[in-house]
Amino acid sequence: MTTAVRGGGLLVAGTTSDAGKSVVTAGICRWLTRKGVKVAPFKAQNMSLNSYVTREGAEIGRAQAMQAAAARVEPSALMNPVLLKPGSDSSSQVVLMGKPVGELSARGYHSGRQERLLETVTGCLEELRRTHDAVVCEGAGSPAEINLRRTDIVNMGLARAARLPVVVVGDIDRGGVFASFFGTTALLSREDQELIAGYLVNKFRGDVSLLEPGLDMLRGLTGRRTFGVLPFTHGLGIDEEDGLRVSLRGVVRESVVAPPYGTDVLRVAVCAVPLMSNFTDVDALAAEPGVVVRFVDRPEELADADLVVVPGTRGTVRALAWLRERGLADALARRAAEGRPVLGICGGFQLLGERIEDEVESRAGVVDGLGLLPVRVRFAREKTLTRPSGKALGEPVEGYEIHHGVAEVLGGEGFLDGCRVGQVWGTHWHGSLESDGFRRAFLREVARAAGRAFVPAPDTSFAALREEQLDRLGDLIEQHADTEALLRLIEDGVPGGMRFIPPGAP
Repeated sequence: MTTAVRGGGLLVAGTTSDAGKSVVTAGICRWLTRKGVKVAPFKAQNMSLNSYVTREGAEIGRAQAMQAAAARVEPSALMNPVLLKPGSDSSSQVVLMGKPVGELSARGYHSGRQERLLETVTGCLEELRRTHDAVVCEGAGSPAEINLRRTDIVNMGLARAARLPVVVVGDIDRGGVFASFFGTTALLSREDQELIAGYLVNKFRGDVSLLEPGLDMLRGLTGRRTFGVLPFTHGLGIDEEDGLRVSLRGVVRESVVAPPYGTDVLRVAVCAVPLMSNFTDVDALAAEPGVVVRFVDRPEELADADLVVVPGTRGTVRALAWLRERGLADALARRAAEGRPVLGICGGFQLLGERIEDEVESRAGVVDGLGLLPVRVRFAREKTLTRPSGKALGEPVEGYEIHHGVAEVLGGEGFLDGCRVGQVWGTHWHGSLESDGFRRAFLREVARAAGRAFVPAPDTSFAALREEQLDRLGDLIEQHADTEALLRLIEDGVPGGMRFIPPGAP
């Protein structure tokens, strides 16, 4: 059954970071798509080290790419026009419409530049609204960051500019959700409060009837309804923005590993390097029955690992120093000498090489790498953003590249765009392990080198697992939210007569 919606919109805000905005946005997109609504996700400004390359070669946040998958549409730069990629505690690379435009401090970015980006952001949103029936927008952090309201382009600044109704999501598992809902609303100006249509409780455990008196009191205090109470469900995350998590088959720290297909499990240790980026690469490994994935930061934690992954990073030289300081560099060298598997991806590949020449990212000049692969890396100012495909280990494989470092491979056996020496593998390709046949072939090689009787399951489909995950998010909205009320909100826009809650913004 197709639902008639034309040019509708909604902003999903949150009382805090990690309240569940990304998950709720994806769930609403999948629910609407299943109703026959052509929907697009949108996040005006995202801060994340997990990014993705669209078919046109634009870099956007991984969460928006997954939300596009939930909506069954092709991701584009329009869906995430501003992406901030932290390079330190105080500065980020600014990616505008999918291309890097410079490095800015937080103060530099918030001193007027955001306001100038509002026209770009609203233009992208209007284009999506013109070509889709509905656009589900995701906010960032909290809309009540009153110190940043003047330059806001992602929360109430966007809602005000585009006249979007706002639903605020609160994580009740953290506690204090009623105070968070009330306080978030009360700290907004009268004009911003007029756009707050109501609330959505996320991650509730227990009997909903025990929560209902509080919801009734909240409505009495604010004049706003609650659009649903979503239950706490393990493993419902999508590709993370900044958390140390794996999204499929549950969060690594919470999930139960499926029994192995063969006799043994396979243990994977991921070095939690500084400014770790696109660690979602290991999602596909965690999705394999019998593969145990954990993040590590001490050399002794590599001892029982069958495979060590050195992931991407926005600070290759900094990560290299960190590995040396912690003794992990020596542990990796011992593994290589013993013929025990190591996989370096993107920045992790670069630091496994002989030499790094960096006048762009760290400006450290020439730095010795770990010397485990015959590769020399020179950082270029222009970023490589591509979607390569090919064959490796006799299997078709696809991936995407996001890097400034240009690798000169001087030897070894070819492996994707990188190389392999013994059991040390390196490539710039993110996402390659999502190719099922290649992943199974790679894990068979790892198991053989590790002496494990591990056999990859022959029928694990990463794409199917992702679809299953997105359907579960759609089910969550359909079964636990007031979908008729949400649909009216999307269709009709900002409701009238929203009560003002003092004191309002100072």
